Amino acid sequence: MEQAEIFAAGNYRYVPSGVMQYSGGAAAMPGHAIRRAVFARPVPLAEGFERIARLLRAEDRPLTALCGCELRSPGQFSEEGFARFNAEYVGTLQAWGIADDRVNPVPRSNVCPQVDPPAVPSFHAFSYTVPSQSDERSFVIAGSSEVPEGHANYKDHLIAYRDISPEGMRKKARWVLGEMERRMRVLGYGWDDCTGSQLYIVHDPHPFLEDEFARRGAMRLGLTWHFVRPPVVDMEFEMDCRRVLLERVLPVDAV
Repeated sequence: MEQAEIFAAGNYRYVPSGVMQYSGGAAAMPGHAIRRAVFARPVPLAEGFERIARLLRAEDRPLTALCGCELRSPGQFSEEGFARFNAEYVGTLQAWGIADDRVNPVPRSNVCPQVDPPAVPSFHAFSYTVPSQSDERSFVIAGSSEVPEGHANYKDHLIAYRDISPEGMRKKARWVLGEMERRMRVLGYGWDDCTGSQLYIVHDPHPFLEDEFARRGAMRLGLTWHFVRPPVVDMEFEMDCRRVLLERVLPVDAV
């Protein structure tokens, strides 16, 4: 059985992913909880990291408390472009003492708005750990598209490659939902624990919402549908989920 790893400096456990740009998910260690903050509008990547650092310092938290990043990009990347972007993104996490050349414990989603995209890769939201005196359980699961992790490329391994028919989208949905369940299971959780599920597609989800989402409990507290595309060309389906009991929106002029 897969095991979660501990990132002691951040006060959370994480799901190893086999890739450098993200982990599969993070869960707060005992005595800690996860908070989530959403920027009122996308903040360019470098500025976003600066604002996150200021917020963490203001709450007397180390930079290593960062345990989730939700990004928005101008458009889908080629595989080569995505690799270059990932190297830039991970560089900050390395400078913060979170990631190294082998391990990155921070889960991430990175999607591309179909309407009104940002001009440059930007932050939409982030999560971080804080001390907690309750036995509150909290976790964030990284976004997953319809492709297994750890292969040399995406194209040769995409589920229902270039099939956007209702049945093709159902196959993609079924695989991604299964991946959400696998990642939650490594941390000891399931759909009944979730407080939020997010769907990232531009295609009609209604043909499979009841059978693939509602009946397995993946939208027990509703489903947030973002009209966006996954980060790499030919990916069509992505989602993530979480259990976070305290969330807030940061005004444009905050932090």
